[in-house]
Amino acid sequence: VQLQASGGGLVQPGGSLRLSCKTSGINFRLYSMNWYRQAPEKQRELVAAISAPGGNTSYADAVKGRFTISRDNARNTLYLQMNALKPEDTAVYYCKVRFRGSDYWGRGTLVTVSS
Repeated sequence: VQLQASGGGLVQPGGSLRLSCKTSGINFRLYSMNWYRQAPEKQRELVAAISAPGGNTSYADAVKGRFTISRDNARNTLYLQMNALKPEDTAVYYCKVRFRGSDYWGRGTLVTVSS
């Protein structure tokens, strides 16, 4: 199982980014997917989740109304559209899948929100 996150970068407050997570080794459409983030000196936290094959989503209160999680089952890819970014959104963002009882994480992509 491999997950490859991309799309991070430096953005000004109020800006937008779209993260992608390309997966392989699983039948992607069958599994719920998650985005987590970890800010410096803080614990990793769940940001957003999407069911399989994609009907239901949920969000952390801190990002509700600003972030949108989605998936393209034909491309085995998970997305996180992030709008109205704030400095407190600065973190390494990870995608995760639970497969056969084990959690698999992508390497992470750094998002820095700063002027």
